[in-house]
Amino acid sequence: MRRVAVDVGGTFTDVMYWDDATGEVRIAKVSSTPADQSTGVMKGIREACAEAGIGTEDLDMFVHGTTAATNSVLEHRGATVGLITTAGFRDILHIGRKKRPYNFSSHQDLPWQTRPLVLRRHRIAVPERIRADGSVETPLDEEAVRAAVRRLRADGVEAIAVCFLFSVLNDVHERRAVEIIGEEWPEAFVSASHVVAPRYREYERFSTTALNAFVGPEVGGYIERLGATVRAAGISDRFQLMTSAGGIATDRGAVEAPVNLLMSGVVAGLRAGCEIGRSSGHPNVITLDVGGTSADVGVAPGGEIRLKHLLDTKIGGYAAMIPMADVDTIGAGGGSIARIDEGGMFRVGPESAGAQPGPAAYGRGGTEPTATDAMVAMGWIRPESFSAGGIALDRDAARAAISTHICGSLNSSVEFAAMGIFEILSQAMVEAIGVQSIRKGYHPGEFALVPLGGAGGLFAWRIAQELEIPTIIVPPHPGVSAAMGLLTSDLQYEFAKTVWFDGSSGPGVLAGAYAELERAAVEQLRGDGLADDKIRLLRTADCRYSGQGYELRVNVPDGAVDAAWVAETHERFERAHERTYTHRFAEADVHIVNIGVTAVGALESYRSLPIASGDADASAAAIASAPLFMPRKVGEDPIELEAPVYDRDRLVAGNRIEGPALVEQSDSTTVVGIGQVAEVDHHGNLVIAVSAPASGGPLRPEVSAHAG
Repeated sequence: MRRVAVDVGGTFTDVMYWDDATGEVRIAKVSSTPADQSTGVMKGIREACAEAGIGTEDLDMFVHGTTAATNSVLEHRGATVGLITTAGFRDILHIGRKKRPYNFSSHQDLPWQTRPLVLRRHRIAVPERIRADGSVETPLDEEAVRAAVRRLRADGVEAIAVCFLFSVLNDVHERRAVEIIGEEWPEAFVSASHVVAPRYREYERFSTTALNAFVGPEVGGYIERLGATVRAAGISDRFQLMTSAGGIATDRGAVEAPVNLLMSGVVAGLRAGCEIGRSSGHPNVITLDVGGTSADVGVAPGGEIRLKHLLDTKIGGYAAMIPMADVDTIGAGGGSIARIDEGGMFRVGPESAGAQPGPAAYGRGGTEPTATDAMVAMGWIRPESFSAGGIALDRDAARAAISTHICGSLNSSVEFAAMGIFEILSQAMVEAIGVQSIRKGYHPGEFALVPLGGAGGLFAWRIAQELEIPTIIVPPHPGVSAAMGLLTSDLQYEFAKTVWFDGSSGPGVLAGAYAELERAAVEQLRGDGLADDKIRLLRTADCRYSGQGYELRVNVPDGAVDAAWVAETHERFERAHERTYTHRFAEADVHIVNIGVTAVGALESYRSLPIASGDADASAAAIASAPLFMPRKVGEDPIELEAPVYDRDRLVAGNRIEGPALVEQSDSTTVVGIGQVAEVDHHGNLVIAVSAPASGGPLRPEVSAHAG
């Protein structure tokens, strides 16, 4: 089967073609087209197919990671949303959880209040009420719903969210309201909470449902336009999209619940890192995916993707109670802009030059210095070899931008200022990795660092040194690794239900609820064309001790749901609680609040083939010798060092490279630091052994003395 995967980033769109029969891989990297992402997507697909010597009509599958939903929220350019809710609960979205980022400040801009997803005039309350036990207290006033739909339509609303109290226990009123909307306004995009977020907690459920409505028309339109373009190119009738949980969904499933595409492309890099670590014998991995606009950090102990707690899943400040991989994104990328602020402080990012105009070195009109300009100025990125997006680098322009905006204030050389830009971003990445690892009980020294993205290999040598990470694994195609991650994923959907099980009703209630979810899960995957032998169902339960306010999610047993099943689930929760909080409460009752079924449809996963082998001598791959500006020892200023440059495509398994050195390829450059040794493994990964810093303290220039 011939497949193509496309990941859209802020600066570049990455494409990987893979023929699973022959193992052939082709890559393409083109500039992103923010005005219409599909333009860059199709350009990249055509380039990759041309490299493989085939036409687009010869492709069998297309998998996509998109930032369309995320950008819609972050830029607040989604649909005009209307809300139909229970009488008396019109302002849940405004009140939120009353959480204040700055407890003692009298002036705070809270996104759900200053930039609400649904304006108050578009929130309409109708008579209806479901009790806390799921029974009906007040029947739905259907005429009030009809009047609300007509009013919202007349007011120019583009999507409607339906959120009723306790619909997680009885969705009869929400389902009827959706039917009425269909009768009154068939074209409206409708988002119902019992479908989008079927879990208790009113604010998070309302917010997630409103987010789904907010992004729905734009994302749905994008998917439909791209689908039409894909079909016109003869690729396939359907395509798949990466979800926030690390699985993929069909275009049909994505259009129905586009909120699940939030953080879509970000997760793909972590997926790739898990596969790369597994193939090289390092299951514990930390991924650092550095693109043009941002850096994404993920930690996968044992190669397993961790999910965030459902109350920690936010996007742009808005609660999104959806399964989301535990990946942090910071504004630190190749396009991050360096500046001296009004107080004389040296800062880099989070503002980015993006794809247009881009760094000064791109020659597209950018004049402010960026991280890319810094590394061009230090010789780490050579114009002779840089080919991403067909851009010709201008080293003089990069040096001029740094000199004009930075050097005067610091009273420094261009190289010193450039190293300062690099180190400021490096420290931001170090801190982000610390949050994901050290603060969650994992020592970075027990992990391998997998640098991804076009710039990951430029930062990894320094970050591994700082965090005492012993091994760096640079995959064969780091610049398009997120696209590779898309090819390692299975179809995946989650079905959930609030049950409030305390044991008093007997396990039969749980058994029936799981059976209901499993039927829906199987039906979804069969509708996507999966055979039964490719379908796998995974059960989860959100548990807590009696009296607690928050839950822990645990994987629960398969098989019959009986008294023994309940006892085993309780024990698994108590072990998880002890691991998380260092203790358990053996005398307390355990309650199962929510249950879930994850439906997994197995697809053929990307696998790399062994490459040619040789001896340790890598001289056949050496293509040049270049001056690099790097510090020779910890704490020293950068000096000019002559270092060999290697062509990654010419390296074979067994080759060894001693740092300092550059390893160049079409989609990225890797820096091998001083004292580090890189060896090519049989899968083509560049495995770098990292030496510890020669002395204590960070390896960074002392820029503060020059910044005042």
